[in-house]
Amino acid sequence: MAQHSPAWPHSEIKEILPNIFFVMGTNITQHEGITLQHSRNMIIVRNLDKLSLINAVRLTENGLKELTSLGKIENVIKIGSFHGRDDAFYLENYHAKLWSLPNMGHENNRNADYILTPDSLMPFDNCGIIPFNSSKFPEAILHIQQDDGMLITCDSIKNWLTTDEFFSDSTAKIYEQQGIFGCASINKIWLQATQIDKSELLALKKLHFCHLLSAHGQPLLNNAYDHVIKALAKL
Repeated sequence: MAQHSPAWPHSEIKEILPNIFFVMGTNITQHEGITLQHSRNMIIVRNLDKLSLINAVRLTENGLKELTSLGKIENVIKIGSFHGRDDAFYLENYHAKLWSLPNMGHENNRNADYILTPDSLMPFDNCGIIPFNSSKFPEAILHIQQDDGMLITCDSIKNWLTTDEFFSDSTAKIYEQQGIFGCASINKIWLQATQIDKSELLALKKLHFCHLLSAHGQPLLNNAYDHVIKALAKL
């Protein structure tokens, strides 16, 4: 069996909307010789008794017991190229299905079971996908038509208002200097890395949603549309 990243510290699983769950955990990476430690989030969608994990985060044994008490882990959904280190853990240990975008790479050379496009089968009800076709690295947003609409993002739109308990002090200082923190923010570093056509981001104005759940930061509930519009205006 392939080697997996360890289970680093994380929060308890919280139900933030009906059958929509949120857990914040730790990510540790190396970038240009610097160790970065910051938070990352997993979103869990329950449809009947089946769970879909978006931006998967490996949980501790206690966390896994809490997770499996919610239902059967059925799907792992990868919507961002820079996330996915824990996908293979759930695929191998829970025999889940991998859903991802076309031409997207995967940890441990896994192959996707389902390819996500706007016209394809979706992993659960009331779900649609908005791919950024111009991005150098495949990325998309999930649009769920529930509770007045919600967006689930990976790295495209973050909601890191400030540091949290899963940051190291050194990483917090670096991110503050880079201006990464902000409400519904679209980071310049991500824009440069993906070389995305900004018109694809501006098209989000046409969507109906009230909530934003990102791979980074706190859930933005009830007034997410207004904050996203402000972020788009800065482009």
